[in-house]
Amino acid sequence: MQSRHKIIRRPKIVVIGGGTGLSVMLRGLKEKPLDITAIVTVADDGGSSGILRNELQIPPPGDIRNVLMALADAEPLLTEVLQYRFNSGTGLVGHSLGNLMLAAMTDISGDFVSGVRELSRVLAVRGQVLPAANQAIVLKAEMADGSIVTGESMIPKAGQAIRRVFIEPSDVEALPEAVEAIEQADAILVGPGSLYTSIIPNLLVPKLAEAIVNSTAVKLFVCNVMTQPGETDDYSVSDHLEAVHKHIGHHLFDYVIVNDGEIPPQIESKYAEMGAKAVHLDLDEVTRRGYQVIADRLVLFRTFLRHDAERLSHHIYKLVENWMLRKR
Repeated sequence: MQSRHKIIRRPKIVVIGGGTGLSVMLRGLKEKPLDITAIVTVADDGGSSGILRNELQIPPPGDIRNVLMALADAEPLLTEVLQYRFNSGTGLVGHSLGNLMLAAMTDISGDFVSGVRELSRVLAVRGQVLPAANQAIVLKAEMADGSIVTGESMIPKAGQAIRRVFIEPSDVEALPEAVEAIEQADAILVGPGSLYTSIIPNLLVPKLAEAIVNSTAVKLFVCNVMTQPGETDDYSVSDHLEAVHKHIGHHLFDYVIVNDGEIPPQIESKYAEMGAKAVHLDLDEVTRRGYQVIADRLVLFRTFLRHDAERLSHHIYKLVENWMLRKR
């Protein structure tokens, strides 16, 4: 009988997204014997990232910084220092030190991708972190009334349902290393994160989408635990999948990983005050559309609800391991 543990090499997994959810999940995944590449959105235009993007003409560093920190093997104090955000000082207030270091590394090394690579080396990052493109992209949304909202940070504030999002320039060149990572992947993992402003923008970069569609890797979608006000109000799991399908024009995923754990009523009320609620798992509809569902209690509650990184990464690794054994 073939042992489950006789995998000759580490499975290559490409994780695509942005925002806090991606960083939380990567903290769990880096503990598994996986060769990780994280491809991160470059559509962010708010806060410190937005200022550096506009003033220095570089891709926004915020999401990249968070992912680097999640995958770093650096001393906890160094990680804390890089996440430090200045709360006073003319020109410094609001900036995180990590964002400023990425901007400096970009200037020293000559381009953003090299800057990310150098900082990855300093932080002993497990795996590689790549921007979806080597330039910032502008995200726009067509709302339910036909109006167009410009800017990733402005879209959730528009107070209307999103009909579709699109990027400018629409023909932005995907980073060749990102395309190559997808082509060589054993598994491609999309999410969790803001559906329209962190996840879909990556999938709109033409060559990235094409590489994912053509890949023979197992493809997984990690669904958000809660809806996001201004983006996914009242969305079910199938609504999330339908939004991706509508934008890409393809049935991308083999598996969907979702939370089916109970959320305590007092936490539900806290989120309800912010206009968010648990994403409903409409299992029959999701399976009818041809997706296989892995459902488990995948949430932890600290200050906010977050994915249980350890439990989530266990499911992902087990699934990828089984997929590779079947392919051998």
